[in-house]
Amino acid sequence: MAQAPTAALECRDLAKTYYSTDPPSEVVSGIDLAVRRGEFLAVMGASGSGKSTLLYNLSGMDRPTGGRVLLEGRDLTTLDDREMSRVRLTRVGLVFQHAYFLRTLNVRDNILLPALKAAQGRRQAADAAARVDALMERFGIAHVGRHGITQVSGGQLQRASICRALACEPSVLFADEPTGALNSGMTKEVMDALTDAHTGGATIVMVTHDPACAARADRVVFLRDGRLVDSREFGAWSEEESRRREDDLVTWLREQGF
Repeated sequence: MAQAPTAALECRDLAKTYYSTDPPSEVVSGIDLAVRRGEFLAVMGASGSGKSTLLYNLSGMDRPTGGRVLLEGRDLTTLDDREMSRVRLTRVGLVFQHAYFLRTLNVRDNILLPALKAAQGRRQAADAAARVDALMERFGIAHVGRHGITQVSGGQLQRASICRALACEPSVLFADEPTGALNSGMTKEVMDALTDAHTGGATIVMVTHDPACAARADRVVFLRDGRLVDSREFGAWSEEESRRREDDLVTWLREQGF
């Protein structure tokens, strides 16, 4: 019997070049990276370093121009558009800087919609609804489920985004600057929710510019000019060690010229 890959996600010699510019712009170049199952990985770097481009290529939101991306051992670069759409729906969870919810649906229905789309048959649809309700309870937004999306706070919307991303039980949860539009109080809410998801076993890849957010991760990698130039292992996060850990991260980032 074949063993499951130890890495939930990996890329090999990953490259992304945009040929619409003159000259062509190589945004990501020759990146090798493996994300362990259950790991919380933060990706940092200056603006324009290729952080978000890397995340979009790892998650299947965009296709690389070179290299391979393996999700649970499956090479995403070999999939056609239909197969890739199914992977994005069922095996990948995405949280963006903005929530991107449908204004015509309430909070719960926005979370439930992709899970229902992925379900096959009434039994799976019922299971999806129960899973969504459990997630909303777990992340403290069950009481606003019937509210419109303009009737809740930014922090609640981002927690709803995390619920939506987890609703199909993805292999990896990707977060692109999930706190970039939030104040400090809401940022803590969202990072507490991501930390909770990670403690529950989720594999997370998060792009952030905020050292306080990155300090929650098990490992931080640093990009410069589209290349992975260094990484730092931190291990499990704890509230008691958070200030010392953030200070250590800031010192390391300064050494990288951040």
